[in-house]
Amino acid sequence: MSERGDRAKAYFEQGYNCAQSVMLSFSDITGLDEKTSAMLSSGFGGGMGRMREVCGAVSGMFMAASLICGYSDPADFEGKKQTYAMIQQLAKYFKEQNGSILCRELLGLEKPEGTHIPEQRTAEYYKKRPCGELVKASAEILEEYIGERNGFRCL
Repeated sequence: MSERGDRAKAYFEQGYNCAQSVMLSFSDITGLDEKTSAMLSSGFGGGMGRMREVCGAVSGMFMAASLICGYSDPADFEGKKQTYAMIQQLAKYFKEQNGSILCRELLGLEKPEGTHIPEQRTAEYYKKRPCGELVKASAEILEEYIGERNGFRCL
């Protein structure tokens, strides 16, 4: 259990999407205020705009990791290489724990529902979806990853 994992799950239960929930749980160290974090990640929920592709919790983890440990100089080849290695490692950890990084596979869907309209957040919704646990797992994976790097010194 982790504070960030619990925070991410609480954001999800407030109605934020999976990507927003993870991003918001790291807003104290990403350098972004909560509104910007929520807006930046708003289109990544539901496996990228409900297309059921890469899980929004994973996308949120990648965005937060990049803000904390990424690079900004386009000439920084080493930084780019390290950032891509970090993202691949985080994806590996998530996949080892959850079996996939794809939303549709995590939800057990044969194909996307074909609609952009999100489901209403009801008690039944939260009961049938693994998303709360997946946002918690993503936040915990990233928290452990950056914690292992001794004060956010990444890779």
